[in-house]
This record gives sequence, C-alpha cells and structure tokens, in this order.
Amino acid sequence: MDTILILTILVVIFALAFDFINGFHDTANAIATSVSTRALPPRVAVLLAAVMNFIGAITFVGVAKAIAKDIVDPFALNATADDTTGTIVILAALLSAITWNLLTWYFGIPSSSSHTLIGSIAGAAIAAAGFSILNYGGFTNILIGLIASPFLALAIGFLFMSIFKVLFKNLNLYRTNKGFRSVQIVTAAIQSFTHGTNDAQKAMGIITMALIAAGLQTTDEVQDWVRVACAIAMGLGTSIGGYKIIKTVGGKIMKIRPVNGVAADLASASIIFGATVIHLPVSTTHVISSAIMGVGSAQRVKGVKWGVARKIVLTWLITMPISAVMAGIIFLVLNLFF
Repeated sequence: MDTILILTILVVIFALAFDFINGFHDTANAIATSVSTRALPPRVAVLLAAVMNFIGAITFVGVAKAIAKDIVDPFALNATADDTTGTIVILAALLSAITWNLLTWYFGIPSSSSHTLIGSIAGAAIAAAGFSILNYGGFTNILIGLIASPFLALAIGFLFMSIFKVLFKNLNLYRTNKGFRSVQIVTAAIQSFTHGTNDAQKAMGIITMALIAAGLQTTDEVQDWVRVACAIAMGLGTSIGGYKIIKTVGGKIMKIRPVNGVAADLASASIIFGATVIHLPVSTTHVISSAIMGVGSAQRVKGVKWGVARKIVLTWLITMPISAVMAGIIFLVLNLFF
C-alpha cells in the first residue's frame, strides 16, 4: 500500500474522529437551554439531539464544499508540493483540531470547533507552502461569517426576548413557564437539526479535500459515503453528550427560564440555518452562547454573568491562532516521517 493511500485512510479516520468529538463537544450547544430549564431530561435531550443532528448532517453539503476549497485550494496545494504534502497538511490540521477540542472539553470550556478546524487548516497549509497558499477571498468570507454571526445572534436574541416580554407580560408566570417548556422540546429539535446542517459539514469538507489532494477525485462534490459516514459519526458523538459544557452554557452564563430558552433557541437556530443556506461555516458555540447573552441582556443586563462570558470570549479569540501554530508544528513533525 503506497504512502499517500495510507495517509488518506488516516485522514478519513481522524476526520470521523473529529466529527465524533465535535458531536459530544457541541451537544451542549443544541440542548443546554432545554436541560437547564428541565424541559427535557438530559438523556432524552441528548438522544433528541443525536437524531436531529444526523438528519441535519445528511441534508446539506454547501458548507462542506466551502471547507474543501475556500480556505486552501486543494488543487493548488497538490500542485505546489509533492504527492503527499497536501494530505499531510490535512492530517496535521485534524490532529491539531482534535487536540484543542479535547482540551477545551476536558476543562468544560465551550470553545469553537469551527475556529480550531479553520485555524488548523490555515496553519498547516502555511507551514507547507507559505502564506500565498491561502485562498484569501474564500478565507476572508469565512472569517467575516465567524466574526459577524455571534453579534447577529446577540442582537436577535435581544430582539426575540424583548418581543416575548411585550407579548406575554400579562400572563401567569407558572402557566407561561409550563407552556414554554413544551415549546422548548420543538426548539431544541430545530436547534439540533441546524447544528447538524452546519457542523457535520466540516468533516465532510475535510475528507473531500483529502480525496482531491490525493488525486482520488477531481471535483468538490461530496460523495454519498462521506455524507453518511460523517452524519453517523456526529450522531454517535452527540449521543454521548458533553455534560461539562452543558453546565457552562446552560447555567453559568445566566439563569435560564423556559421563555429565555425558547428565545435563545430560535435566535441561534435562525443564524445557523441562514449561514448553512449561504454555504458559510459558523461557530455554533459562538452563536448559541451569544444568543443566550442577548436574551439575558433583554431581561436584565446584570443578570448575565459577564465574568464567565469574558472567559468564553477569550477562548474564542485565542482558539484560531493557537490551533494554527499547533497545526504548523504537527505538520513539520509529520513531514519528517512521510
């Protein structure tokens, strides 16, 4: 078996591992509010998220194509280096992203799987072929989406909660909470579906990128087996659940009531699905955490625990550069052996 085929198989294995880890790392994003308000028991919420993540993952491929060609052109990478360099770049990026995801999961920090993957791809590619290898047009669009989406989620979360306050101000609090708990089951399902439409696409894009770099396909089309394998990996990962991060997202940012959960779910789901439709990868972690902050601000600014929010934002800011450096170092090490 030749080296490039071995490396490609490793990329597929680690891409599915990344998707699996992404599933339990980001489970909290979709279900934290419904668990914290007791709309759903944790086990039921995780199972719901797993099923809806799977359905969302096999429904769309636009984000996968963006990951495959908009950060680094796999055809250009293959053309500017020897036969194995492109595949080593992708393997290094995956190893870096998996390492960062596991570290932040262990410490219960809701960092961005999207940021770490995109930063890792860029860092490994730069280590291989210099800054000129980046597809600056596509990379800039992705960065704009990553930066803008949390602010949009913050604003829409604030707007939704403000509307709810006006619409339901005269209703009995107990009855309102009971009604919104029921609605949260639906919004948690919607949230999980949109999560699958965006996050699972990233591993699909990585595998597609590896297949192109290895010369095993000549277009950016996502093969059916790639779609199904990634959807299964994310669904299985989600079924394990990330309870440490659920605790942070669902309770440490603010005290969440059912009405808050519905507003946050609807706000974040609309941003994530909108990004999927226009083929932009976004950080579901950023979007959902920001939506919760926006909802909390609409209710009472002091009710948001901004100290925890600052720590989360700091992690967001350092994820991409740290991942890029890690991926560059891993590429240089792997390049010594292959």
